[in-house]
Order: sequence, then structure tokens, then C-alpha cells
Amino acid sequence: EAGGTTVTITGTNLGTPTGVSFGSTAAASFAGVSATQAFAVSPAGTGAVFVTLTTAGGTSATGAAARAP
Repeated sequence: EAGGTTVTITGTNLGTPTGVSFGSTAAASFAGVSATQAFAVSPAGTGAVFVTLTTAGGTSATGAAARAP
């Protein structure tokens, strides 16, 4: 897959993201919008992966809701 898809991340305490990863690959770009929403652009790759968001407070947990198709 070529990547380049904008993904909306919703949750709580998102603050100012310092990183977003799709599996072990960093997002092409990302931005925090509010404490409950951020956007990230997917990198090239294939298959379903977990999406994690990192802030100064730590890294999000992975689970069914954190999986990008």
C-alpha cells in the first residue's frame, strides 16, 4: 500500500503528541488537534497494524480499537 491516508485518532488525554506509529513505522506526519483528537498520515506498508500515539505522559495501549485496517 502506498500510504498517505489521513487517520483520525480519538481518545482522552492526547495532549500534544510527540509521535505516532503504525506498527513499528513512524507516521509520515501527525498533529494534535485537541485533548481528545489527533490526526496522523499513514506510512507505506501492508496489512493491519496497531496505531500508537505517544505524548509526554506515555504511549497509548494497543487493542482492538487501536488497529488500522
